[in-house]
Amino acid sequence: MHNIFMEEELHHIFSWDKLGNIKEGRGDLGEDMPVLVYRLLEYSMNHVLAKEFGVEKANDLFRKTGKLAGSEFAKNVLDLNQDLNSFFAQLQRVLRELKIGVLRVESVREEDNTIIITVAEDLDCSGLPPTNEVVCNYDEGFIAGILETYTHKPYLVREVDCWASGDRVCRFKCQTGKDNG
Repeated sequence: MHNIFMEEELHHIFSWDKLGNIKEGRGDLGEDMPVLVYRLLEYSMNHVLAKEFGVEKANDLFRKTGKLAGSEFAKNVLDLNQDLNSFFAQLQRVLRELKIGVLRVESVREEDNTIIITVAEDLDCSGLPPTNEVVCNYDEGFIAGILETYTHKPYLVREVDCWASGDRVCRFKCQTGKDNG
C-alpha cells in the first residue's frame, strides 16, 4: 500500500520533463493556444482556491506556483551565465517570443537591492475590466523564481500597478534579501 501511495505522490511532483513533447503530441494543432484558454484555466482555478481556502491563501498558492514555474523556466529556457544586462535582454526577447508579455526594466537600484520592471500586454491581465486591484500573483512568483534562479538570492516580488487597477502595464517591485515563499 505504501508503494501505491508513493507512486501517486510522484505523479503530482512537478518537473520540466512532465511538460512532455508538445510538438509530437500536438502535431496538427501546434504549440500555440489562445490566451482565452490560458485565462479560463487560471481564473477558474483561482476561483475554486479562493472559495476553498480564502483569497489570501489562493494568492499565496498562485505565487508559490509561479515561483516554481519561474525557476524551472529559467533553468530550462534561459542562459543563466550572462551579465545582468544580457540576461534581461534575453529574458525580454524570450517572454516576447512566447507571447507572455513585453518586459521592460525601469530601474536597477543596487543601493537598496531593488529592480522595477514592467510587463505590457501581460498574459494574465491585459484587457481585463478595471477592478482597482492588482491580480498578477502568479506573475509575482514567476518573476521571483526567475530572478532567484539567476542570482541565487531570495526575492520578494510584488505587483504595484496592474491593468486591472487601471494601468496599461503591470509594474513589479523586486527586492533581494526577502523571500515570498
